[in-house]
Amino acid sequence: MVETGSSATQQSHVVVVGAGWGGWGAAKALCEAGVRVTLIDGMADPSGSVPITTRSGKPFEAGTRGFWKDYPNINALTDELGLGEIYTEFTTSAFWSPDGLEATAPVFGDAPQLPSPVGQVLATVKNFKRLPLPDRLSIAGLLYAMLDLNRSDAVFRSYDAINALTLFKQLRISDRMIDDFLRPTLLVGLFKPPEELSAAVTMELLYYYALAHQDSFDVRWIRSRTIAEQLIKPLSERLRERHQLTVLGGTLATRLNVSVDGQSIRSLETRNVMTGSNAVLDDVDAVVLAVGARGMGSLMAQSPQCGVLAPELVQAGTLGSIDVVSVRLWLDRHVPVADPANVFSRFEALRGAGATFFMLDQLQKQTEAELWGDQPVQGSVVASDFYNATAIAELSDQQIVDCLMQDLLPMAQPAFAEARVVDQEVRRYPGSVSLFSPGSFSKRPPLETSLAPVVCAGDWVRMGAREHGAKGLCQERAYVCGLEAGNSLLRRGIVRGEAVPRTRQHPVIPIRADEPQVLLGRALNKLVMEPLETLGIEWPWLAG
Repeated sequence: MVETGSSATQQSHVVVVGAGWGGWGAAKALCEAGVRVTLIDGMADPSGSVPITTRSGKPFEAGTRGFWKDYPNINALTDELGLGEIYTEFTTSAFWSPDGLEATAPVFGDAPQLPSPVGQVLATVKNFKRLPLPDRLSIAGLLYAMLDLNRSDAVFRSYDAINALTLFKQLRISDRMIDDFLRPTLLVGLFKPPEELSAAVTMELLYYYALAHQDSFDVRWIRSRTIAEQLIKPLSERLRERHQLTVLGGTLATRLNVSVDGQSIRSLETRNVMTGSNAVLDDVDAVVLAVGARGMGSLMAQSPQCGVLAPELVQAGTLGSIDVVSVRLWLDRHVPVADPANVFSRFEALRGAGATFFMLDQLQKQTEAELWGDQPVQGSVVASDFYNATAIAELSDQQIVDCLMQDLLPMAQPAFAEARVVDQEVRRYPGSVSLFSPGSFSKRPPLETSLAPVVCAGDWVRMGAREHGAKGLCQERAYVCGLEAGNSLLRRGIVRGEAVPRTRQHPVIPIRADEPQVLLGRALNKLVMEPLETLGIEWPWLAG
């Protein structure tokens, strides 16, 4: 089957592959510039119009993803769509271990605002319940490395080449600080332990979310239903109604055919997930690849000409990915938990995974009935996610539920032991999130590829001069990368919109500027280290 469009007009046609934040960002930028856009994704309904539900009709969402303070472009999208108060207030969170409560994270914006990291230290003096002060202070060495990280591209790549645990050890961060705080933080922040993570990406993440400003760690959540329903649905409706966006759910990109010189798209082949039928889009002017490593690897394996002309895409497809398991429990009674967002660490039952749990009946209290579908409200609703979850995924559904109800949740609140699960849902997502392993930065796909009409979008994409926020997992960064992918096609004249007099690029709001003491520290570090570097002298942790 061949699908064709109107080639007689000057309006270009772009296919966006992948309906995550990167894909929707690209679709928005291009649609609003007058470009005809088709968005495809393997999900049955990537538009958010049909809620994802369990077999019993209750709502389900993989991952309860937070919206941090420094998400200016997603916040702008919320305002633009006129969505009103869709978020909760900023919330506290807690860390739990087999020993009990380890630490709580306050709402930093509620405290007097002081220069970073002084403000964070003073705001959390009483929040660490077990970790001694000398261990907490041992993290100070990491601040020096953060000042040095972006001194040059070569320096960044040197940090990327080593794993985070090696850096922590060389900076003399205490073992207890690593095991009790940094390790569990990374297992739920970058979804791997520090020995498997790039030191560069680790520091980017810690700085962006925790150290850039006192209130950088402040986080809020969707206050009812799901992200797809609250954000993606109104965005997709606007783009379809105003800009004729076409959304093809249950559709996989199987082969990308390009011209011999790589300057044009010959066709994009697709397959319907449900029927297995194949189709060909042969009127495509550009493609946005908003996919992860698994999707990129699968597409490139069937696109030999792309592999020859853009080996960076083949290389990106070889990078690792991480398994996730998501669980939702409906209980027969309400269980009081002090903090609605929680992290588990150091439990043998985790089998090397990181885990979170969220009290949805607290976060979505005003719309609690919606959590139960068309059934009467009985008690608490718990959402839990396991990351680095390969070993967890091998367990049966019931074993995973028992792990939560018997080994994990009662540690945070003994009342869980008396609660009964009246409904449950366990879903596995193999290879669903990016792995930022040591040395992976240079292998990640660039925003602009060797194929002029092919751009990449997503949280794992190298954005070059358009870099925004953390260089790792971040909803804001993925969305902005999508906007910039669309802008790149417009800016370079690869595509053009209909009835738009000149190329119209989507605005991108920068994140807050670094504080003066950080800028000064970086300038002084550069002033000292650049002359020393010419003499072959490096910081000890980089010198090996």
